[in-house]
Amino acid sequence: MSKVFGVLMFALLVAACGRLNHIGKPPDFTPPVESPERVAMIASGVPEVVPLGRKTEAASLWSGGKTSLLGDRRAMKRGDIMTVVIEIDESAEISNSTARSRSGSESLTIPHLFGIPQRINQGITDGASLDNAVDLGSSSSANGNGSVRRSESLTLRVAATVTDVLPNGILAIEGIQEVRVNFELRELLVSGYVRPEDVSRQNEITYDKIASARISYGGRGQISDMQQPRVGQQVLDVVLPF
Repeated sequence: MSKVFGVLMFALLVAACGRLNHIGKPPDFTPPVESPERVAMIASGVPEVVPLGRKTEAASLWSGGKTSLLGDRRAMKRGDIMTVVIEIDESAEISNSTARSRSGSESLTIPHLFGIPQRINQGITDGASLDNAVDLGSSSSANGNGSVRRSESLTLRVAATVTDVLPNGILAIEGIQEVRVNFELRELLVSGYVRPEDVSRQNEITYDKIASARISYGGRGQISDMQQPRVGQQVLDVVLPF
């Protein structure tokens, strides 16, 4: 019993350590030193070898390079940055109604069966009769109603970094944005896979063109702590059967 209590206390202390970070001060930003975005920018891959014939084109304003006036500046390789546009305005409403009714009855009478019912009626209690030997009846009904109503609206923009280029040319992106206002830190996380041809000429891509999209918008700080139930209450909600 003491071991179980010790493990429970240790788990509660570990869960509370995240809140001790911003007691009396604003929450700290996530250190970007080990972030996948920074690693991708530092190790952007093998540099492209420019042929001798293209070296003279690099200085021209009309070449196809990214540094030229009309060059394609879309994110194409590891370490490049693109803008992810998140505009979610969805609503759904579902309503279901089900009704079921059933009734049945069975009756078996034997008023004349070779005089047997009359003889039996003489020997049973007064008021009883075998004329209606079996009389069964049943009825059942069921009604069900259900409705779902949901509405979501979110408009955000975040810069994401190409963290990897898959063998088929698909780009793996990841973006992190943190905004601190007073004692509350708002976090926006975006990750997924995009096709290079879906990136617009403005180097932007909408969220609906991101495969395996993972979008998280939340926060941490004093307001978020007050809105969250305590760790013990969450444990009791899971354990208690009532």
